Amino acid sequence: MDKLSPQQRHDCMASIHSKDTKPELIVRKGLWSKGFRYRLNDKRLPGHPDLVLRKYRTCIFINGCFWHGHEGCKYYTIPKTNREFWVAKIRRNKERDKEEQRKLAEMGWHSITVWECELKPKQKEQTLDSIAFTLNHIWLKDRGAYPELEETYLQAAEE
Repeated sequence: MDKLSPQQRHDCMASIHSKDTKPELIVRKGLWSKGFRYRLNDKRLPGHPDLVLRKYRTCIFINGCFWHGHEGCKYYTIPKTNREFWVAKIRRNKERDKEEQRKLAEMGWHSITVWECELKPKQKEQTLDSIAFTLNHIWLKDRGAYPELEETYLQAAEE
């Protein structure tokens, strides 16, 4: 049984926005402080990625664990009320995410997905360092520094 009235639940869910979320601000500030420059929500790319780093041909999606169905995460639990609606909604979100990343890969763009749970205080710095490490290696790989990784990347993009 829901602890909130239907109106309270509606107001709570309606107050959740898709841009300038706390996890997104954490990643933006962290990458900016590490010297990375980006654009926000580029409408020319599939899925309007949260961050677009053109220099690295990389898009970063910052996903809420609940809204995008982060499997195995304690923040991803299906509500007990209106269960069929939520299961269908989250399944559609996951399918759309996968399709957008496929389209980006076909266009030659790399995609990084950052989950909300990875930005909790204990993991935040490690996650930001990991993103920076990945971006630097993408940049080097795209300039021919790692020819042996090219086939590995292509196989991962096909999956």
